[in-house]
Parts: sequence; structure tokens; C-alpha cells
Amino acid sequence: MADRLMLLDTASLYFRAFYGVPDSLKAPNGMPVNAVRGLLDIIARLVTEFEPTHLVACWDDDWRPQWRVDLIPSYKAHRVEAVVPGGPDIEETPDPLEAQIPLIREALELLGIARVGAAQHEADDVIGTLATGASMPVDVVTGDRDLFQLVDDEASVRVIYTARGMSRLEVLTDSVVVSKYGVLPQQYVDFSVMRGDASDGLPGVAGVGEKTAASLLQQFIDLDGIIEAAADASAPMSATMRAKFAAAAPYLAVAPTVVEVVRDLELGDFDAKLRPVQGDRRAAAEAFAAEWNLGGSMPRVLAALDAVG
Repeated sequence: MADRLMLLDTASLYFRAFYGVPDSLKAPNGMPVNAVRGLLDIIARLVTEFEPTHLVACWDDDWRPQWRVDLIPSYKAHRVEAVVPGGPDIEETPDPLEAQIPLIREALELLGIARVGAAQHEADDVIGTLATGASMPVDVVTGDRDLFQLVDDEASVRVIYTARGMSRLEVLTDSVVVSKYGVLPQQYVDFSVMRGDASDGLPGVAGVGEKTAASLLQQFIDLDGIIEAAADASAPMSATMRAKFAAAAPYLAVAPTVVEVVRDLELGDFDAKLRPVQGDRRAAAEAFAAEWNLGGSMPRVLAALDAVG
């Protein structure tokens, strides 16, 4: 089996599992375990279908880094449950999901799946760093369109997009991004900046939607080229469009830094290679599954890992 690295946008996946698996699935103590079960089933499906040899569960050590908030105060502001001075703000998370996150951490550890985060950075930044530095083909698994910026046929980086559900996964390559949005993956940051993203609190350029953003990038190549054209009276751009970009100048000066993932984090040493879970560790994983009523989810992921070995 040829080496292939799979990078999980873990929070994206366990939120999807929480909302997609019935909360009637409970541990003996009455706590829902739908997110744990769902995430294990997702991992089993991904490992079986895409056959990675290496896997990293990328983690949000800080889901809303202060340095991004300093640039755009509205960044993810609508998702803040509590502000923590000097530390990561607390994201609004349903209590039944919050209670399962420690179990998810423990399950990943028992399975030997590396869980990697970075202080003051999001999982997206961990994914960007690992995808950029990888010495093998990479599959990024996410429901977040921002990570389309990492798609790169030449570097063998694909995105497995989960937004339509696990039964309708989309595999994004350069040509798929172009067909969906009319821009190249390397233009996606500028495209996203102009379009904006309400789910992340990014206002975008008022009056510039996806079609207009794509058309401008097709004509002027990148955001710098668009801004230069807006300031050049001889450039082929309407007065109305010039005014839109002039009004958005403060936002455009900082938004690319917020949207672009970091690609050069120091992440330390970890072992991403997938291996069968054997001996005492397998017994511990099976006991954990029995204790928390994980049903067939643990056997399915163990069987998927056995096949990798």
C-alpha cells in the first residue's frame, strides 16, 4: 500500500457526528455517546475507503485565536459562549457534546491515532502545516470550505468534503474547485475574502458575491491586482465596483491574513502511522467500548485499522 496521509478536521467531524447520530444512544450512566460513536464510524469509513497509511486528528487548541480577532473583531464572534481573558474563548457547544469530547480524546489515544494541536492556532493551521510539509499524498477531511485553499494537484493534496454527508462525500482536486467556483485553489483565499463568510463572521466586500468575485479573479488574477485596478482610472472596472473596493479597504488590508491558513507551525514529534491495535491496547479499547456502550463502532474502527496492517 502506497503511503498516504489523512488529516482530520476533528471538530468539524465530531460536530457532524453529534448532529447526525441520534442522541438516544447513551452510556450506562445516561450520558449521550452519539458523537463518540459517530466519529469512530466516520474514521472507520474513511480508513476503509481511502486507505491512508498515516492519520492525524488535527485539534483546535484555540478555535478563535486572538491574533485573528485583533485583525477582525467579528471573527467567529457569534459563536462565543464566554470570553476568557488571557486564554482561548469558550465556543458555544451543546452540553451533551461538550461532555463527550474527553471520551473522544481517550478513544483516539486508545486507537493509537495521533492528536495534534498548536497553541494560539486552529486545527486549520495544523492541517495547513502538515499538508504543506508532507512527503506523501494528502487527503484533508473537512466540512469547512476555507480548506479548499490547500487543494493542489501538483503536491497531491486533495480535500474530502463532508458537508453533504458521509454518504455523499466530495473529493476536491484542482479541476473540481474550478468547476464549482470558477477559481483556482490558489485563488480561493482571495475569493473567500471578497465573498465573505457569515459562519466565520467575515463581512466580505459589500455587493460582491461568488460570481462577481470569481469574475474579478479571472480578469485580474488576485486580490492585489483587483485593488490596483480599482485605484487605476484607466483599468477596465466600473465606478460602482471601484467604490465598493474603496469602502472595503480597511477590511481587505487584514482579511487575507485571517482567512489564509498558517503553513509553518512547529508541531514537535509525533507518530502518525496507522497500525492494528493489538494486545493490551486492544483489550483496553474493547473495555472502553463496553464501559461507554459504543456498540459496533469500536469493532468497526478496530477492523479498519487491522486491514491497514
